[in-house]
Amino acid sequence: MSRRNYFFTSESVTEGHPDKIADQISDAILDSIIQKDPMARVACETIVTTGLAFVAGEITTNTYVEIPSIVRETIKSIGYTRAKYGFDYQTCAVVTSIHEQSGDIAMGVDTGGAGDQGLMFGYACNETEELMPLPISLAHKLAMRLTETRKNDILPYLRPDGKTQVTIEYKDGRPQRIDTIVISSQHSPDVHLKDLKEDVIEKVIKPIVPQNLLDEENIKYYINPTGRFVTGGPMGDTGLTGRKIIVDSYGGVGSHGGGCFSGKDPTKVDRSGAYMARYIAKNIVAAGIADKVEVQIAYAIGVPEPVSLLVDSFGTTKVDPEKTVKAIRNVFPLTPKGIIEALNLRRPIFRKTAAYGHFGRNDPDFTWERTDKAEELRKEVGL
Repeated sequence: MSRRNYFFTSESVTEGHPDKIADQISDAILDSIIQKDPMARVACETIVTTGLAFVAGEITTNTYVEIPSIVRETIKSIGYTRAKYGFDYQTCAVVTSIHEQSGDIAMGVDTGGAGDQGLMFGYACNETEELMPLPISLAHKLAMRLTETRKNDILPYLRPDGKTQVTIEYKDGRPQRIDTIVISSQHSPDVHLKDLKEDVIEKVIKPIVPQNLLDEENIKYYINPTGRFVTGGPMGDTGLTGRKIIVDSYGGVGSHGGGCFSGKDPTKVDRSGAYMARYIAKNIVAAGIADKVEVQIAYAIGVPEPVSLLVDSFGTTKVDPEKTVKAIRNVFPLTPKGIIEALNLRRPIFRKTAAYGHFGRNDPDFTWERTDKAEELRKEVGL
């Protein structure tokens, strides 16, 4: 029996969260390399902690980029510009340990095969205009607003690290109201908690949250619930690339294959396969074939075609599921080479994916968010 009445929660984090700093550094390095050498192979991992950024990975390229400069510029743009934050772009140490991609892996990728085995999921639903689940959509928008109020000096006492969380009450499977909003933001030691709470509600939450979902009498706000968040960023918590994969995807709705996206060039199906799965899912919902859908694609290392393709519409499909699977194979390329070409992924577009989610963003560079195949799918399934 499918659930109908329930509460669901998703979280997001700001670009100053330690794990997100690591993701952005990894993708900034990828962008710098792929801009000069679109065929480069990059698997770049970052760890950040008090006073240190450590970059390691496998990079095969015919170009050169100054990794320490990229690391520092990324940290600066996020907002870690003062030593008293415990981490800043000028004084942090940058250590690198880079070597080439394994020849054993390259042998399979060079012929058009997948860069690794693995399974990827894409999801879409008609809860929001961007065809994303409402909890993660609102959590991302609140995180973006938190950063905007800091960078635009609307709330100048905020610092870069922050987290958001949204709980939605569903009735009959549809969003009914917002039950709880949690926001924790790093701040200067001078601000009083009472002022911070009032400011966050008025200047962060209310400009973002739809009024029809805001039940002021019953909604619960938890703003910096520990009472103090001065020590944050890499001084407060070590950050690692790929540790926010649920924030990056659908906020816990649906499944996740386990592979992260950031720091990986598009021959890595963890990234490109997940982007194609979202592209397929979004076009299925946009075509009216289903109200919500999850698409799984799985690969074997060195093998171009996926070993499996699964479509689950959670009982909302309007056509024979076998027709949908056949239509997907006819409309969408599923080999790594085909995905890269269809989504035009050999471009320096990845740094901006590394905070506030890889999906549901209105950006022309996010080609996997287009719904340009919806009409073709409708014809294929006979709608």
